[in-house]
Amino acid sequence: MVQALRTHWPEYLMEATELGLFMIAACSFTVLLSHPGSPVAQAITTEPLRRLLMGTAMGLTAIAIIFSPLGKRSGAHFNPAVTLTFLRLGKVEPWDAAFYTLFQFIGAIVGVLAAYLLLGSLVADQSVKFAATVPGPTGPLPAFLAELAITFILMSVILTVSNTKRLSRWTGIFAGALVATYISIESPISGMSMNPARTFGSAAVGSIWTSLWIYFTAPPIGMLLAAEAYKRLKENHSVACAKLHHQNNKRCIFRCNFEANSN
Repeated sequence: MVQALRTHWPEYLMEATELGLFMIAACSFTVLLSHPGSPVAQAITTEPLRRLLMGTAMGLTAIAIIFSPLGKRSGAHFNPAVTLTFLRLGKVEPWDAAFYTLFQFIGAIVGVLAAYLLLGSLVADQSVKFAATVPGPTGPLPAFLAELAITFILMSVILTVSNTKRLSRWTGIFAGALVATYISIESPISGMSMNPARTFGSAAVGSIWTSLWIYFTAPPIGMLLAAEAYKRLKENHSVACAKLHHQNNKRCIFRCNFEANSN
């Protein structure tokens, strides 16, 4: 544990920073597109169009983080479910996975707090609710199933693309495109989380604990099921690394086989 913390603390802080930035963006764009005092929200009254704009903004945010110097070095998980899945696939050391998860949760909370300090009561307004992810009108069960489905698809795409030589450098684009699509289409069902830490950050700062169990169970289960399906369908195709972007000169702290898989 001590050795992992001593040698890999920069990556842990990067993971916290990445999710913190994501949460600041989520809160800011929610204020911009949903708060009744926002000129943008006043101009755009069609809910599907608002979701499309929100999805585009957050998809581009995810892509920017993945392709940033921070994302290239840490692997750009910023999601405990992603880290847990790569731990299951044998690409992450246990202590690295534990610290990644801890710092992801810290980053989410700090990100929402930072947005609250920057935007004040706008973030706490009923129309924004700290960008919390909660089940839609159909209730918890459809929300659980939806989160299960979208995380299964996301991880299946990440594993397939990141381990395909001609596509691997574009893994972040595929992931960001799915984030944009899910927010635009699926968010009325579950709020579109896919990330236990992301949901917890909003819940902890805003004291919004509605159906928190969904977002702590469905994303890890969906991604782990995707990993199991990938292993069974691609028996002779190993997983190269836990990084979403590996074509860079940043150090890699994972059980990496990227160079061998690239030859």
